[in-house]
Amino acid sequence: MTTVQIPQRMNFATAAPKVFRAVLALDAAARQGLDPVLVELVQIRVSQINRCAYCIDYHVTDARKAGESEERVHQLGAWEESSLYTAQERAALALAEAVTLLPQGVSDAVYDEAAQHFDEQQLAQLIALVFTANAWNRMNVTTRKTPGTA
Repeated sequence: MTTVQIPQRMNFATAAPKVFRAVLALDAAARQGLDPVLVELVQIRVSQINRCAYCIDYHVTDARKAGESEERVHQLGAWEESSLYTAQERAALALAEAVTLLPQGVSDAVYDEAAQHFDEQQLAQLIALVFTANAWNRMNVTTRKTPGTA
């Protein structure tokens, strides 16, 4: 099998180190108080929607390290049709999709469902996690960051 090499456009961390460090700090702050497995599921799903190969690779690796099963990782793209996710995870994934696909808006139903599974602080952290994942995706897709690189 022959693979295609997609050249990276730039190393964003080197080109804009202050911005990169700020996003790292935002990422660390957004994760606080959230279950590490849920964090990775949300990050993977957002990255799937945004077609960020680097972030999918990165977060699948982290999900495995956090104890996530291969089956749940593989079914994440079709989580609505899968019985493998808890009600809380489903609410988080629905919110993540709505925030990521923002032009469609975040419906009251999606927001209210998430609010039933997360207290206000956790919900704020989850929203921050999603917009941080979107920032990483946009950075890495634009610069064509190569999966498997540091």
